[in-house]
Amino acid sequence: MDKFLVAPPPHSGEDPAPPPPPPRRHRWRRIAVELDGRIDARFRHRESRLLLDSFAEVGAFDHKYYMHGEERCRTYVDRMISASTMNLPPREGVSAIEFDKKGIYFASVTFSGCLTVHDFETLYCSIYGRSCSMPDDSSNYVLHISNKISLNAIQWNPGNQDEIACTSTQSDKVFLFDIGYVSSAPTEILQKGKSKFPALYSESRKSLTDIAFNSDDKSRIFASGLDGAVYMWDRRSSKTHCLELMAPQESQFNTVKLSVDNRTVFAATKNGTIHVWDLRGGRASAAFQSHNEVQQLSSVKVSTLLGKIASLKEQSNIVSSPILSIDFNPSCSYQLAFHLDDGWSGVLNVNNLSVTHLHCPPPAWLESMDLVSQKQLRKPTWLPTSSIYAVGSSSYDGIYLLDFHPDTSSACHVDYKEEKRGLEENQAAENKLVPLSQRVLSCAAHPLSHTIIAGTQFSSLLMLSQKHEAIRNLES
Repeated sequence: MDKFLVAPPPHSGEDPAPPPPPPRRHRWRRIAVELDGRIDARFRHRESRLLLDSFAEVGAFDHKYYMHGEERCRTYVDRMISASTMNLPPREGVSAIEFDKKGIYFASVTFSGCLTVHDFETLYCSIYGRSCSMPDDSSNYVLHISNKISLNAIQWNPGNQDEIACTSTQSDKVFLFDIGYVSSAPTEILQKGKSKFPALYSESRKSLTDIAFNSDDKSRIFASGLDGAVYMWDRRSSKTHCLELMAPQESQFNTVKLSVDNRTVFAATKNGTIHVWDLRGGRASAAFQSHNEVQQLSSVKVSTLLGKIASLKEQSNIVSSPILSIDFNPSCSYQLAFHLDDGWSGVLNVNNLSVTHLHCPPPAWLESMDLVSQKQLRKPTWLPTSSIYAVGSSSYDGIYLLDFHPDTSSACHVDYKEEKRGLEENQAAENKLVPLSQRVLSCAAHPLSHTIIAGTQFSSLLMLSQKHEAIRNLES
């Protein structure tokens, strides 16, 4: 036994140095996970590097649908007008996309006013099916409605597979459509009632910007407004709002989200502030009867939180930017992602109200600052069962896939250490820019797979998924 404890002879300069030992590889890590029957977060994070490398654009679908006879829809007409008048602001583009809870359908809305519902399997099989033939314009959608007003937000009712809610930048109403009815008219319209705060009424700030359903109660709908309030409707009692959540008068809300437990409301403004309200109030049953019962828990300015990050403060001049979107991570309930109009994306930990992750893309060069990128409307999405955040690039025809894993091994974590990059156990999933054929304005991820549908500046739909070769690599 002692001979194995004897130190090796010292190395002489004449003999070549022995090669370094190969890095230790955990060959049985995946098998151990399969035998255990449980996939922990660290294993999923390590394997997400392969997932990011497998994404590519696999299909594109133009928006060129007919209305009646040979009449084209408003989105297609606006596409032709924008293409022929380059000096005018574009009037088209996909403003929002949303999958239903089961992933059977997805709906999209455009600035021109078109609401389109697609069957996801039909589009997916047109790419990967046996014939691999693209469906024609008349068969690749379930429902297509062309409205007279621009549409900017869309949400599926989590308790009703057939119901969709939309808002418009030109209206203070919520429009509800039932995809079971082939009708251009909404089945129900919710509108603001008489406000308790007259100062809110202003023609220039009357529009609603985003929608959120209560996942436990399909009758309750929240909508954020440019007038500085978040409104709630209880459809069982009235078609006018029954609750107003107030912020300072100068606030203009861009987006609204409910927490996973539906107890708190988060809304973000154009001045870069996130406001939080507690819906439980003093008495849960009375919270929706009196505005005074709904207390604002807190409000935080994102630029102030960014200023507390020492490494960022040393490199950048931090200014307040409008928050375009907020969204909770479906795999981590305390992570609230935010996206700013300067292209920055990050994560707010709602437990301690601190910024834990941040991605600062390269600045847009003058040649890429076209009229579309100046519109600065990009609605990102979380990928299911992972902590990957997808957001359209403001500078390139592509989409960023960002690693927002909730610990310091994430490449975007504010405390991530570059010197740990070479260690296998601490290798993070690298942020990746997936090149696409068009500029992305909004995107949504399938709730049960890793396929992404992206809406573009030209009102097209792009499908991002794993190519067959990449899928085989993931399985091997």
